[in-house]
Amino acid sequence: MDCLHIIRPYFSFNRIKKLWRNSSSWYNVQSLPENYIFPPEIRPGKHNVTICNTIPVVDLEGTDATWKILKAGQEFGFFREFFEMAAEDKAKLYSKDPSRICRLYTSSGNYDNEQVHFWRDNLRHPCHPLQEFIEQWLEKPTRYREIVGASSVEVRKLGLRILGMISEGLGLDAEYLRGDLSKELLLSVNHYPPCPEPSLRLGLPKHSDPNLITILHQGDVHGLQVFKDGEWIGVEPIPNALVVNIGLQLQIISNGMLKSSEHRAVTNSSDAFFFIPCKDSIVEPAKTLTNNEQNPPLFRAFQFKEFYIHYAAKMGNTEAALDPFKLQA
Repeated sequence: MDCLHIIRPYFSFNRIKKLWRNSSSWYNVQSLPENYIFPPEIRPGKHNVTICNTIPVVDLEGTDATWKILKAGQEFGFFREFFEMAAEDKAKLYSKDPSRICRLYTSSGNYDNEQVHFWRDNLRHPCHPLQEFIEQWLEKPTRYREIVGASSVEVRKLGLRILGMISEGLGLDAEYLRGDLSKELLLSVNHYPPCPEPSLRLGLPKHSDPNLITILHQGDVHGLQVFKDGEWIGVEPIPNALVVNIGLQLQIISNGMLKSSEHRAVTNSSDAFFFIPCKDSIVEPAKTLTNNEQNPPLFRAFQFKEFYIHYAAKMGNTEAALDPFKLQA
């Protein structure tokens, strides 16, 4: 299980900051800057990508959380309002300090060390516990805190239900993936602006999510692509659906029974909620899944913060991120 749909029927950082101040959009360019052009073997190119419409669909009919998330999703147009606000309003949130609670940045958290930049802006902040963080969120657009606050509460309910279902499917206690392993909830809003030469750039590179699961509101435009069997597959958007991605922590806990999907983004804007272990939590293959010689543990135990620091240093390279945590056969 790589990913599934949940459906209910019905330049330098300082230069970038200057561009924010001097224009309504930092991407207001006629041709793509050289440091945003990816090598031919990596860029999406102009060729067609196979569209996949066979991703498993899970019907959670009767789940109030799902309906409320989708209803809020209909109002997520205010994310566009945010990215279209005056440059001085957005510049207040612009920061490359990863410790800042609510921040906006361009490309990735490794901007200064990137060889090629990604064609995106990213707004992110934690959402749980809500009362601890909501006062530090942005104040514009005016209904941001109201809508995102209500939505994040429902996303958490839905995510915990999904994690309970996954736990039981693996033969674990229904509560196994709750608590410290899913304690943090992070909202990440990606904005991929119109690009003068879209075949040369990427919005997000090939990567697997470092967390437990991701609940993604894809919208109705093709932009999410999954790497499967040596080729890129476009994920078909399904109306009134959410996409659930398996993260690397769940791959490790399941001892490889579940696989984190490598994916990338080439266009469109999206908003995703990441269920993340707390920094000091211990992650390891579940012992009931590794209790005999036929099923030895494939990964060692580690603190999540150790994994995340290494993952960030490898800039999303899945194999390189996992290698230090694998046990030799």
